[in-house]
Amino acid sequence: MIAAIPRPAPVKWKNRRWTFDELAAELPESNLPTELWDGELIMSPSPSFLHQQLVDRFHDLLKSWVRQHHLGETAVAPIDMVLTTRRAIQPDVVFISNERLGIIKEQIMGAADLVAEVISPGSRRRDRIDKRDLYEQHGVQEYWIIDPEAKTVEVLHLEKGTYQLAGRWHPGEIAQSVLLKGLEVPVSPLFGEA
Repeated sequence: MIAAIPRPAPVKWKNRRWTFDELAAELPESNLPTELWDGELIMSPSPSFLHQQLVDRFHDLLKSWVRQHHLGETAVAPIDMVLTTRRAIQPDVVFISNERLGIIKEQIMGAADLVAEVISPGSRRRDRIDKRDLYEQHGVQEYWIIDPEAKTVEVLHLEKGTYQLAGRWHPGEIAQSVLLKGLEVPVSPLFGEA
């Protein structure tokens, strides 16, 4: 399997520092993962089939549960979550509570309540360290990390401004949300196991 490693933007944009508004106005709409980190445009290859299966399975479970309980809205990438004028991320899955639906415009203008990322071979550091720190700093209440290599689901919950590990679950176990009381995600079916 070839690692999907995030890469800087093409040379013609290399030395430019963008704001999100400039990026939205000047670049064509695209389904390729494109994020803005401190004004630097970062583009990644399309995710793998397995990655997208995991995103789809998790989103199906989350969306169904959220709709059943009338709690808010969910979405999957590519959708921009704009955190500052020079920082916009495209999480794999997001949940926004009814109380915060006002942040949904053409993009999500602020931190979602829950974010999930499926780790790709080339995104391990970004998802486990960079994005974890970013989501913590901007107040994402719960961060789910789905790791297909380790076959684990981790839930980090924000307590007093710092992420605490709520749990790490393996196949045969059931991952649980702290934020969405009662949301349970069986790990085996998530990874396509019986």
